[in-house]
Amino acid sequence: MHEITIEEFISQRESFDLVIDARSPSEFAESHIPNALNFYALSDAEHKEVGHMYKQISRVGAKVKGAQYICNNVSTHLNTIYPAYPLSSKIAIYCARGGLRSESIGVILSNIGYRIYKIKNGYKAYRQNVVDFFEKFEHNNFIVLGGNTGCGKSEILPFLPRYIDLEKTANHLGSAFGSIKGKQPSQKAFQNNLAEQLRNIKTDEPIFIEGESRRMGKIMLPSRLHEAMSRGFRIEIKAPLELRVKRIMKDYEKVDSAFFYTCIDLISTYIKKEAKESAIKAYESGDLEKVAEILLVDYYDVVYKKPKKIDLTIENINTKDTAKKLIQIYQDLRNSNSLDIDL
Repeated sequence: MHEITIEEFISQRESFDLVIDARSPSEFAESHIPNALNFYALSDAEHKEVGHMYKQISRVGAKVKGAQYICNNVSTHLNTIYPAYPLSSKIAIYCARGGLRSESIGVILSNIGYRIYKIKNGYKAYRQNVVDFFEKFEHNNFIVLGGNTGCGKSEILPFLPRYIDLEKTANHLGSAFGSIKGKQPSQKAFQNNLAEQLRNIKTDEPIFIEGESRRMGKIMLPSRLHEAMSRGFRIEIKAPLELRVKRIMKDYEKVDSAFFYTCIDLISTYIKKEAKESAIKAYESGDLEKVAEILLVDYYDVVYKKPKKIDLTIENINTKDTAKKLIQIYQDLRNSNSLDIDL
């Protein structure tokens, strides 16, 4: 079994067949290294029990009890690990601080023939690396897609060569109804996933990104990233109202009454009373298309403030055609590093 620094792990990331998070399931669920799998040394209850025993009763007794639990858990985990990852597979492993939990599992796996690389200082080191990455954030060549709700920014992104989908990463639409996608990741998990995406793009490479405010639901964008976005090449995406309605209908069809009324109450101070009442009436009559239209015209378009700096405006009627125009902009920026683009 070898010990590697977090920097060595990140630089060799693609060479590992498996990354094991040896922490408890609750620790893993809160945040972890992206694409790691949770083969825990101790379950949540076992971790709590052993920790209490270690601090309050007997350190030796805690180690014995912990070893018993770890052996049982690894025995179970091997039923999953061995069929999927043959012996000699290259495996990275970590726990909270690179201590006994990862060491214990690592010793067993290495002795049966796996190539084990234990990450020094564990998840703590990884988190510090992510924090440092955003504090020293170097990417400064963003093509920022703005536009009114429903203009189709998110639909365009997958057709583009280099992009960051903030709404997908934050699992939020960046609006009062943004939590329609469900539970958001923790702030740490969001930062981890965002850092992993950005690491794979050269710092001078143009990156498409949605124009978002710094807060997306409960998630906050890293300040240096948001500052870099504000300096980016800004493209305003426009689309006819009927197309915008059709787009957001895909999400609004999933809205239940509790969610709808909660969100309507949240926006009460930003929408005229008549418009709010009309939206509620349309919702209660089952006319979701009308609800979408009212919210777009009387709420979203009212509160959306266009930035002072808009470098280009594109009408989005057909997603693939719009993507082709944006790809040309990407190529021009990549070839000339100039923001003087003529389409």
